[in-house]
Amino acid sequence: MDPCASTPQPVSFPAADGYRLNGFAWQHPSPARERSVVVINPATSVRCRYYARFAAFLHAHGFDVLCYDYRGIGESRPRSLRGFEAGWIDWGRLDFEAALQFALCRFPGQPMQVVAHSVGGFLIGLAASSHRVSRVFTMGAQYAHWRDYHRAGRLRLLLKWHVVMPALTAVLGYFPGRRLDWLEDTPRGVVRDWTAPYPRFEDNWRRGALVLPQAELDELVERFAAVHGATLALSLSDDEFGTVDAVQRLLRYYRNSARTHLHLRPENIGQAQVGHFAFFHSRFEHSLWPLALEWLRYGRLPAQPRGEIFTLPPGTPAPPQPVRQVA
Repeated sequence: MDPCASTPQPVSFPAADGYRLNGFAWQHPSPARERSVVVINPATSVRCRYYARFAAFLHAHGFDVLCYDYRGIGESRPRSLRGFEAGWIDWGRLDFEAALQFALCRFPGQPMQVVAHSVGGFLIGLAASSHRVSRVFTMGAQYAHWRDYHRAGRLRLLLKWHVVMPALTAVLGYFPGRRLDWLEDTPRGVVRDWTAPYPRFEDNWRRGALVLPQAELDELVERFAAVHGATLALSLSDDEFGTVDAVQRLLRYYRNSARTHLHLRPENIGQAQVGHFAFFHSRFEHSLWPLALEWLRYGRLPAQPRGEIFTLPPGTPAPPQPVRQVA
């Protein structure tokens, strides 16, 4: 099956504050209430075009798909980022919320599902309509607490993302990631949120990263508990960001979701490396993409996945050890 067989349609829709977001939809010509629509949440400062082949793969297997860029990134970038204010809160409670509302209108009555990469899995919990999501698949989903970085590369990652990135942002008013070949250019509010030091995200927004009124902060935290759709969180052992600790730190917030965490080593699928970004490369169409496909279709793992499986029923914290391991 050719994942490039379908042609996406450009889409544009406003967030609640009027900011216009842009992206692409892979839509079947005839509506079907039983067909799920998948919203793809990108990683921090990764353009939605990066996920096009994966979106086309899902479309070819029977899904409608929406992929979009957050404000300040890619298709949704303003003319200038210098001084442009946008942070993770905006990306979640405004942009992802707008994507959900757009999908609900464009695909009325269809089940709503989400594929989320990296911080995209965190943003789900900030949207007021996330309770409408029936199933979630995440890849390396976390919110970049520095202590969770892979130990072997932690110092290098700290210097790169927590020293150089905020320093350049302070000088230029945004992070010039494209010039450095470090992701896309990034709004300064996102840099502020990424480099915040506290292990609980709400503490970062209580103590100075972006100070919010306590009532507003409490409401945001509680939104994570409104997500009841079952979640499969995938992590790879060579992912320096999405470590087991990082993924489970985030999963604790989704306490009312039935959460399955699958941790794989690249050799489990006959590969030397995968890392944080490569899951969405088409070379993994036959090895890793079926994990997402099986979960989105049926809410289950393929038979005999080779890795560590953590099961987190609703109402439970993340366990420190896997409950099942398949060699």
